Amino acid sequence: MFEIENDLYEKGYKNIAGVDEAGRGPLAGPVCAAAVILPEGLVIEGINDSKKLTEKKREKLFDEIINSAVAYSIQYASPELIDKINIKEATDYAMAEAVKSLQVPADYVIVDGNDNKPYEIPYSYIIKGDAKSQTIAAASILAKVSRDRLMTKMAEEYPQYGFEKHKGYGTKAHCEAIQKYGVTEVHRKSFMTDKVLGKA
Repeated sequence: MFEIENDLYEKGYKNIAGVDEAGRGPLAGPVCAAAVILPEGLVIEGINDSKKLTEKKREKLFDEIINSAVAYSIQYASPELIDKINIKEATDYAMAEAVKSLQVPADYVIVDGNDNKPYEIPYSYIIKGDAKSQTIAAASILAKVSRDRLMTKMAEEYPQYGFEKHKGYGTKAHCEAIQKYGVTEVHRKSFMTDKVLGKA
C-alpha cells in the first residue's frame, strides 16, 4: 500500500494527494469526491478500499484519516450537474474541485481509475488504486462515508424512498418507490431508464 507513495517521495514530492470518488452508479443523490494528503511515513491500520470495509470500520477510519491528514477536501457534483454534463464529466469535476480545495496544495496527484483527465500539477491514474495506495484508499473512505451520511440525511426529507438503506442505488425497493411516488429533484433524470420506471 506504500510503494507508489514511496517512489514519489524518493523523486522529491512532498504533498501527495490521493483522489477517489463514491456514487457514480446510484439513481439518486450526488457523486462525491475526496482528496487527501497524509503525512509521510504514517501507517493507518486496517485501511483498504472502502467497498471492502464494514460501515462501522469505515466510520472509525474516517475519523482517524481526517484527524491525521495534512489536508483533505470533500466535494460533490449534484444530480442536476450529472444530468447536464453526464456522470463521467461530473465525477471529473468533483475530483478536480477536491484537489483545488485542499488547505495545503498538493504537488502530485494520484487518482483511482484509468482516466486521462489532466491536472495542472503532476499526476498519475492508478487502476484499482484504492487497493494499491494507502492515500487513495483513504480518499475512497472519505468519499464513501461522506456520501452515505448525506444520503441518510436525505432520507429524512424523502422517507418513502429508503435512501438510508440503499444510498440511492437502483435496488428493487428503490425502483418500486420511484414507480409509486415518482422522480424527485434529487434523482438523476438521465438515469431513469424504462426498466427503472417500470415501463420495460
